[in-house]
Amino acid sequence: MNKYTLLHKALPVCLGLGLLTTAPALAQNIKLLTQANEMADKLEPKVIEWRRDFHQYPELGNKEVKTAEKIAKHLKSLGIEVQTGVAKTGVVGILKGGKPGPVVALRADIDGLPVTERAKLPFASKERSTYNGQEVGVMHACGHDTHIAMLMGAAEVLAGMKKDLKGTVKFIFQPAEEGSPVGEEGGAYLMVKEGVLDKGPKPEVIFGLHINSQTEVGQIKYRPGGTMASADIFRVKVKGKQVHGAYPWGGVDPIVVSAQIINGLQTIISRQTELAEDAAVITVGSIHGGVRNNIIPEEVLMEGTIRALNVDMQKKIHEKIKLTATKIAESAGATAEVSIIPQTPVTFNDPKLTEKMLPTLQAVAGRENVLHTKAVTGAEDFAFYQEKIPGLFVFVGGMAKGKKPEEVAPHHTPDFVIDESGMKLGVKTLTSLTLNYMEGKK
Repeated sequence: MNKYTLLHKALPVCLGLGLLTTAPALAQNIKLLTQANEMADKLEPKVIEWRRDFHQYPELGNKEVKTAEKIAKHLKSLGIEVQTGVAKTGVVGILKGGKPGPVVALRADIDGLPVTERAKLPFASKERSTYNGQEVGVMHACGHDTHIAMLMGAAEVLAGMKKDLKGTVKFIFQPAEEGSPVGEEGGAYLMVKEGVLDKGPKPEVIFGLHINSQTEVGQIKYRPGGTMASADIFRVKVKGKQVHGAYPWGGVDPIVVSAQIINGLQTIISRQTELAEDAAVITVGSIHGGVRNNIIPEEVLMEGTIRALNVDMQKKIHEKIKLTATKIAESAGATAEVSIIPQTPVTFNDPKLTEKMLPTLQAVAGRENVLHTKAVTGAEDFAFYQEKIPGLFVFVGGMAKGKKPEEVAPHHTPDFVIDESGMKLGVKTLTSLTLNYMEGKK
């Protein structure tokens, strides 16, 4: 097979990347892609070994000290420049290729969750820690252990072809994606605040992925635009007038007013939000008021979460929550104080970047295995990077072939498991996105 036949067979890898290079240059990139995939195949046992170690010894957000040490040690062994202590326990690696080109960032989250593991694995976590003052079990119940291992694998592959690399890769191992302890900053927000996208080589794009326990091994799911929802906390403090429970007409009952507000909040979604455009959610997760059965209290506090998939809808919902709560309270002679605390923006896949890299996803997994997915009302702090530079965030399969999604445990649960054979595709996805983006910028 000559290089022009090889070029013809591999064109799907490069279509959409704006590659107007000569055939020899294109053939060279295909050679690198082939080399990267072969290296990923050979690395699979190591990637699995790394993942099992991280799974057995998880650490909570802003406490990932040992996890960070292992990551830094591996990157240094590859000759990669390493920065530690970024956003408390984050690690950043910088790999400068042998040829000029763009800076591409790759990100993995590294923290575990306050969940006690029930899965019967030989490497199951037995770790304990303290979370917001409570003793808890600790578990990688969302697959972050696989994300670390996959990015470490991608780092080894790309470091192995350093002299042919047309640009620089910035490996971002981020702590506290699941949130920081009360009173602490952390996660992608703090990474960006401390300049991970500005200091040193400045990346022009960022790629990330998330393994999914309910997506079949070998599949990749993607979506342009709003992919995962924004997440905001809201608090409503309803103030009435305390009175004996036998004589409610003598006071103003904040519990009844709160019930009316809760029902009113749901009409924001069902009657005032254009759900054909995008999904949205308002959930009241806690409500506290009163100390005794026959006393109408003076005050009730409720808290909840807001999810939206575009910024305009998010802003409108914020305004409607304030209006609804305050006016319902006013109509009953009570008052309502509303506060909204932003947490995570919309995870927004840049449409042009998504279109540009789609052929790469299809080439690495097979066109039939790359699926356009529905939006997710869960949140991901990868969104903070995407606010600054174009980013693409995809899902890779971690469910054993032949299984059905309803048969396996979802993320954030004690029985969560991942089929480790899905990680090899993750390594290949990260390396292929990097190599093809760099070639496309020539």
